Amino acid sequence: MNLHLSSLAALLLASYLPAQATVPDHSPSTAFIRSGLPIVDLDQWTEAQVVVDKEKGKYLGHPTTLLLKDGKTILCVYPKGHGSGEIILKKSTDGGKTWSERLPVPESWKTSREVPTLYETEDSRGKRRILLFSGIQGGNKNTAPKNRMAVSEDNGTTWSELTPIPNQAGGIVVMSDLIPLKTGKGHYMASYHANARGKDGHGEFHTIEQYVTFTEDGGLTWTSPRVIFPGTRDMHLCEGGFVRSPDGKTIALLLRENSRHHNSQIMFSEDEGKTWTPPKELPAALCGDRHQILPLPDGRLLVQFRDAPPTRKKGQAASPTEGDWVAWIGRWEDLKNGTEGSYKIRFKDNRNGWDCAYPAAELLPDHTLVCTTYGHFDKGELPYILSVRFKISDTDRMVKQYAGNNHPKIKNDTGAGETVFDPNDPDSVNRLLKRY
Repeated sequence: MNLHLSSLAALLLASYLPAQATVPDHSPSTAFIRSGLPIVDLDQWTEAQVVVDKEKGKYLGHPTTLLLKDGKTILCVYPKGHGSGEIILKKSTDGGKTWSERLPVPESWKTSREVPTLYETEDSRGKRRILLFSGIQGGNKNTAPKNRMAVSEDNGTTWSELTPIPNQAGGIVVMSDLIPLKTGKGHYMASYHANARGKDGHGEFHTIEQYVTFTEDGGLTWTSPRVIFPGTRDMHLCEGGFVRSPDGKTIALLLRENSRHHNSQIMFSEDEGKTWTPPKELPAALCGDRHQILPLPDGRLLVQFRDAPPTRKKGQAASPTEGDWVAWIGRWEDLKNGTEGSYKIRFKDNRNGWDCAYPAAELLPDHTLVCTTYGHFDKGELPYILSVRFKISDTDRMVKQYAGNNHPKIKNDTGAGETVFDPNDPDSVNRLLKRY
């Protein structure tokens, strides 16, 4: 088993779908982790799932989506390979219900060597552009190849070739996120990371440097990267996701901790990214990789990520959905205060143990959420791109409406075998969690 889970009091409770949705053969379930935080399981809700792209015998991974200003057109880019390989572009014109065939792209997109990311910006004159970024897998500050960028000025119909960004040696997951700044129109901050070397009393060690970079012209030019956390022997922060506080004064950066000695971390800036607080531990419910944050209409936050507990941490937090595509529902105050939030969602059981969920999310005008990622969702097959379309009111209802004692089981296929959590026998759940 590839589940490194520690002792944890666990209850599993049943839930059911709202009246307007029907799911044959299975109802979603909820599970309680350490703080009593419920997990809504949508794994078998096939009516909500849309296959964006799937190719037999080919690895498709790490998508980014972008909702255009018409509120219904979504672009999706992803590599043909694990974090590296030819970039594929698809489009939906109906809010993610259906998707186009693969669209023509520039020849240089075949040479991408990292996860592609996609953002829309606006410069000081009001000119909108879509930017696509590509870094260098395994890059460091001395890497000769540079980060690259392609630009579209017609809503993704045509694109430039991938062009090197001056002053930026190739990094990893470039740009992991991008946020507009209050310092001026056309001002943005982006984040990425790169491999690095450190030295302490025990000698040299490998670590990861976390960067931010800035633009004042809507993304046409970028500053040299600024290190906001240099990394330590056992703290490797990467794949940051930004979110701004409701009062607009503070920016938070949620970070994967890749040494697996610590929970995921969070840093704060109150001066538009010029300075940052030291990293602070996030609660167990937010432990994972590649956090992507979407504010909801009622002020709550949806944070998607790969569920990844700190497997080298003594007394580590456990998760019945380790290795799966999940989301967290909570508020800014939970991030600020380190509280667990409201509940979690498991979108799909990833069937190889860990390789899934660099997720994207879009909010349509009717409040439909279109959440998209890659994963090994079919046993024995390579990963493909999948969307789940739902409303947060659906999962809110599921959390509230569990009932009865004959609860469905939660199954987590880790690639090395399936673990079954039986909600009707909490003691057996505790024994399972202790064993990992």
